[in-house]
Amino acid sequence: MKWVERPVLRAVAWLVIVAFCWGQTEGQLQGSWQLLLENGGISSMHSVLLHTNRVLMYDRQGRGPSNITRTDPACSNAPRPLPFDSECWSHSVEYDIATNTVRPLHLVTDIWCSSGAVLSDGTVIQTGGFGDGGNITRIFKPCSDQTCDWVESTTEKLIFTRWYASNQILPDNRIVIVGGRMAYSYEFYHKKSDKDFQYLNFLWQTITQGEEENNLYPFVHLSSDGNLFIFGNNDSILIDYKTNQLLRTFPQMPGGGARNYPSTGSSVMLPLDFANNFARVEIMICGGTPPGNFFKADKEKIFIKGLNNCGRIEITSENPVWQMEDMPGPRMMADMIVLPTGEILLINGAEIGSAGWQDARNPVLNPWLYRPAQPAGNRFTVLDPSSIPRMYHSTANLLPDGRILVAGSNPNDYYNFADDVFSKTELRVEAYSPYYLNQQNDLVRPSIQFVGQFEAIPYASTFQVQFTVSGTLSQDLRFNVYAPPFNTHSVSMSQRMLSLAATPVAKENGVYSVFLTAPPNSVAAPSGYYLLYVVNGGIPSQGCWIRLV
Repeated sequence: MKWVERPVLRAVAWLVIVAFCWGQTEGQLQGSWQLLLENGGISSMHSVLLHTNRVLMYDRQGRGPSNITRTDPACSNAPRPLPFDSECWSHSVEYDIATNTVRPLHLVTDIWCSSGAVLSDGTVIQTGGFGDGGNITRIFKPCSDQTCDWVESTTEKLIFTRWYASNQILPDNRIVIVGGRMAYSYEFYHKKSDKDFQYLNFLWQTITQGEEENNLYPFVHLSSDGNLFIFGNNDSILIDYKTNQLLRTFPQMPGGGARNYPSTGSSVMLPLDFANNFARVEIMICGGTPPGNFFKADKEKIFIKGLNNCGRIEITSENPVWQMEDMPGPRMMADMIVLPTGEILLINGAEIGSAGWQDARNPVLNPWLYRPAQPAGNRFTVLDPSSIPRMYHSTANLLPDGRILVAGSNPNDYYNFADDVFSKTELRVEAYSPYYLNQQNDLVRPSIQFVGQFEAIPYASTFQVQFTVSGTLSQDLRFNVYAPPFNTHSVSMSQRMLSLAATPVAKENGVYSVFLTAPPNSVAAPSGYYLLYVVNGGIPSQGCWIRLV
């Protein structure tokens, strides 16, 4: 039975759509903050959500004690107090969402300012770092108990030292690792040989002369044609990584500054849509700093406002052009998270200065909601602030229930708990609940009851989803799948959302049923674990894990 059979019901449903999608006031778009842990053990510098509903968080090795020690036998019997440089101080934890607890993990080499990605089976591959960790790859295989831990690979070391590099999962389940300090090349995890790398002149050409490298943590996105979009400083290209062929050079981004580390803007690929067979790709880049901000802040302690603009570019267009728009204010070091609704949340960061040790001031405590479908000039909403500054070395991750897990902030070489409100090492972990989690939306919030083949959904296949809604089912019904990213330094690597095609909705015994069509191939959606959200009139369900294969 179709869900609407009468004109009156259709009219009522349409009014609900209008109210939710277009008529929400700024007050209705406000969310709330919740302190989860007073002491998360470490200050999160890198993080990734696992399909086991846990979050890996870690900082750096070799810089003294954290606030949590390992509990394995080698350390549980260690003398107290532990030596300052003892390896029994843990610098990685696994946060359990359900129990709101952390479990210490064991890292050996230094993962400071490293990168990572998640393979199709959910295994986290972490690459590079500093010093003894510069060419190391580390493996974390999620488990249902508490036995899994980091393992350093003895067979797949990086060819080059990768410090401040970026990763992207590829259609063939390899990982490409792009750039890094003094590394003007890219290579792969699951190398075909010891010479499986390519030099990339673009990474050398986009450094501003006379400055320290300012195109680190380049923005990398897998486009719908299987090629890589790479952005450095304020320039961008499209390359065929299989042949190292330059395919396109895009116009230089306007706006008056640099966008990558240490200027540290952020980027996101806007959600892909079944309506154009996932072919249209639009990249959005926000924030950064004017030229020279790092040296002014780091050497002269002169703190200048960051950039206050964003740019959107359709990289699959025949004539791509940057469309610029103003943000509510200057911002750098912000994380850009794709919400279950397809909206974008900008969270964390500062107004003035640069990324680096003690190089930024004026924390931006308010998240900003960005609604891509709204008219230009009406897309940003300033949200209620946190009380905790999240500056250099902060992280943000979307959780299955739609909250944003926020942690970290440590602009110090070591842990420092001085009174300076935005310069101290931050151990508190909090969550931001966006507006769609407000109780007033409960009547239209879907609840997923069943997903067919969720453990292995073949490309281009159809699979059933059953869900309930307490109130009215909207005509604006969307089914979004989300690939959680590896997050560090305001870069969410491999973040991806797709809106799937669906059959007409049927209803039986109070349960709605629909058949969705999986993405056509691993170019549109690299194989792996995704969160499926049913979005009813702009209000999403809790996410349900599925695996595309």
